[in-house]
Amino acid sequence: MNTLEFASLVWLGSFLAGFLGSLTGLGGGVIITPLLTLAFGVDIRYAIGATLVSVIATSSGAASAYVKEGYSNIRIGMFLEIATTLGALTGAFLAIRVPTAALAVIFGVVLGYSGLSSALGHRESHGEAPPDPLATRLKLNGTYPTAAGETPYQVYRVPAGFSLMYVAGVLSGLLGIGSGAIKVLAMDQAMRIPFKVSTTTSNFMIGVTAAASAGVYLSRGYIDPCLAMPVTLGVLVGALAGTRVLMRAKVRVLRWVFAAVVILLAAEMIRGGITGRL
Repeated sequence: MNTLEFASLVWLGSFLAGFLGSLTGLGGGVIITPLLTLAFGVDIRYAIGATLVSVIATSSGAASAYVKEGYSNIRIGMFLEIATTLGALTGAFLAIRVPTAALAVIFGVVLGYSGLSSALGHRESHGEAPPDPLATRLKLNGTYPTAAGETPYQVYRVPAGFSLMYVAGVLSGLLGIGSGAIKVLAMDQAMRIPFKVSTTTSNFMIGVTAAASAGVYLSRGYIDPCLAMPVTLGVLVGALAGTRVLMRAKVRVLRWVFAAVVILLAAEMIRGGITGRL
């Protein structure tokens, strides 16, 4: 195919990735990296570089709408970004030294676990347990809009969530996924934050995490503007479209979409890494 056809197909795939990433808090990168490597034969490190740039665009496009609607918890996002940024820098330095096949397998394993955990989920509840003293001290508890009006929620197990966010940052730098999958799971399951708040706060956070990793990839020459441009434009438009749908979507549907996509991609990435296709 010629350059225009290649750019058009990459844009279309990136649009769909941004749309789904905005709905689930994945950030789109979880789809773009395997899309570029499996469908277009792009070297995984260049794919990760383009993905990180697109993740920044996704965060910029979707986060502002979610903050305006009252879904994102900015205090939680800023607090947890301390851990994810440090982890992102660690992961980006490790990525340069890890073999391509190993990166693909690690990517697949992380995605598979993320998908299964999201599908199982947990029962959202409010007020069943005493408030976390640390969350109260940091003023992390909040409210979010529902059909019944503003609904309050409590934040639990803050240290566990903070630790998982460092791991999410490492995976962001290592795999270029914006770490949205792990961030959503950390907030949704460890900290027991409502799913819609988790996904929207994840979108708010991933731009900062990705920017920390992208700087390392840029210095190593793994960000190609000709590849990053159609990816970024597609993801940005898709993310803006996804924000309109999320407001009306059902949480259970979002969980299963999240799970189905990441499990399918996990299987493909693991197979590609083991067989040496990547």
